[in-house]
Amino acid sequence: MMHHPRLCEELFTIRDWLRFTVSQFEESDIFFGHGTDNSYDEAVWLILSALHLPHDTLHNFLDAVITEQERKHLAHLIEQRITKRIPTAYLVREAWLCGFKFYVDERVIVPRSFIAELLEDGFQPWIEYPEMVDSAADICTGSGCLGILLANAFPNAAIDVVDISHDAIAVANINIANYGLQDQVQAIQSDMFSALKGKKYDVIISNPPYVDAPSMAELPAEYRNEPQLALGSGPAGLDHTHTILREAKNYLNDDGILVVEIGHNRDALLEAYPKLPFTWLEVESGNQFVFLLTKAQLT
Repeated sequence: MMHHPRLCEELFTIRDWLRFTVSQFEESDIFFGHGTDNSYDEAVWLILSALHLPHDTLHNFLDAVITEQERKHLAHLIEQRITKRIPTAYLVREAWLCGFKFYVDERVIVPRSFIAELLEDGFQPWIEYPEMVDSAADICTGSGCLGILLANAFPNAAIDVVDISHDAIAVANINIANYGLQDQVQAIQSDMFSALKGKKYDVIISNPPYVDAPSMAELPAEYRNEPQLALGSGPAGLDHTHTILREAKNYLNDDGILVVEIGHNRDALLEAYPKLPFTWLEVESGNQFVFLLTKAQLT
């Protein structure tokens, strides 16, 4: 499709490439789920990021002619997006969450979490004074994105971001350094809580793997290009959540809180823990996806 020899001689301006890319995306069977939900937004993101232009400057540059080298680069990326179903985030090495930009590559899943929007108001009303939070942890951090949002929400807190994957820790450290947070955020390679012995936190958050086995088998190709370790969690998608519910109380301070994202597994979770008084937090997509428990409720 893309190896049309005249392609780079026929499309000159950003406007030309934007039109062409949207048409190609519309004609393909690519899946949107890693930052945008439609061809136009995906095309704008891919083109502007590939050309190193700020995302809010599209209209200043629509009629700008791009160089032959840039045209070849764009043609290559569009082809990769469509034929290999590689998420745009990997092609341009960036992802966005709540207005924060993160470095990502194939070593981590593309950041997406309902917890991000909850951190925008610092888990109010459960946390009344964000400056009083001294310590927080993000378990299964991947790229470190939620840890950086924790640092933003709780400026006085020492933050540990934890992942079993050595690769994920390497990527998290890139993001920590990009935000200049080395003094506040520490990345720890650990299977869940195992390397955190003796530590206590005011806040523990986790967006753990939670895709159940049947859903894993049905995932679009874009998700199969992500580390599968970061997606699946046993037959019911709750293996990691069981560990968190069993162990988190040992790592929480007395008035500490636990916030966990569980995707579409609410019914299975309620069945497994009929006595736990979950509070379901409201996010843009509904109140099915993220729960909060206090240390007192966990004990």
